[in-house]
Amino acid sequence: MGNFTTELIVKALDGLYARQTVTAQNIANANSPGYRAMRVSFEDSLKAAAASGRADLADVTPQMSLVPEGEGLRLDLEIATASQTALRFGALLSVLEGRGGLMRTVIEGGR
Repeated sequence: MGNFTTELIVKALDGLYARQTVTAQNIANANSPGYRAMRVSFEDSLKAAAASGRADLADVTPQMSLVPEGEGLRLDLEIATASQTALRFGALLSVLEGRGGLMRTVIEGGR
């Protein structure tokens, strides 16, 4: 796994962190009158940057948007989003941890 892959994972973690933060706000405000839920998207821009190269990766940032009026906030979907986001975050951290362990082994000469 090269540095570009690591940079992609870090950008994905940034996006997932933003999504988790927004989802937590949505859950916390589920019963607040007039509150409009928000969404975070970043996967399409991350995928495009991965295909085009490192230069475009720097421009990838999570995009936040309000849920269209009338859709409302569904607490069950927010909780599902929070769970899915946490699972993805943990999986990406595991990949980075494995990469770090491999690098440590190489540096220590296999000891």
